[in-house]
Amino acid sequence: MFDIRPRAEGASPGLRARYREVATSTLGHLTDFGAIAGLAPVRRPARLLGNALTVRIPHLDGSAIRRALELAEPGDVLVIDVSGDERRACWGELRTYAALRKGLAGVVTSGCVTDMAELARLSLPVYSRGASPLTTRALDLEGEVNVPVAIDGVAIRPGDLMIGDDDGLFALTPARAEALLAPALDKQAGEVARRRELQAAYPEWWR
Repeated sequence: MFDIRPRAEGASPGLRARYREVATSTLGHLTDFGAIAGLAPVRRPARLLGNALTVRIPHLDGSAIRRALELAEPGDVLVIDVSGDERRACWGELRTYAALRKGLAGVVTSGCVTDMAELARLSLPVYSRGASPLTTRALDLEGEVNVPVAIDGVAIRPGDLMIGDDDGLFALTPARAEALLAPALDKQAGEVARRRELQAAYPEWWR
């Protein structure tokens, strides 16, 4: 049985735009909540930013991912909860092509991916636990789309703002993203000023 719910709009385009240069490590200085440190990008340098479209699949059956892709809109981040099956790949080359056609901003899975060489060549940011030759199947049994999910103990709701870079991922509700934005921008501005001071004092460090 499938539970397919409507898309959540989530963070506004204006809020997403203001997070374009915010680093996950900056957020990690301000809060522990929302940090996902157990996944890594397939391709580096990595930058992911968009609203979550969530999927939960029951281990072997990846059919709900296809249904989520049908609902997805440009700029969405597909967030896939694999119900604890961290050995199986639910994402690969052909699904990446489908996501690129839809204009997705990225994919995050609590499990593994396959076709690593191709995924590393393609422009879609993909975060996963690693690679596996063992894959999900299209069994059309059950799955959920646009329901709350959890990855590495972090609750992610449809429409939450997903921010990713080389250091990891953050998932923030729109309200939490609004609250953290000014402190994050202030902290980064201070870091830029300090970096410039050091570059002036020790130019040989940047040769």
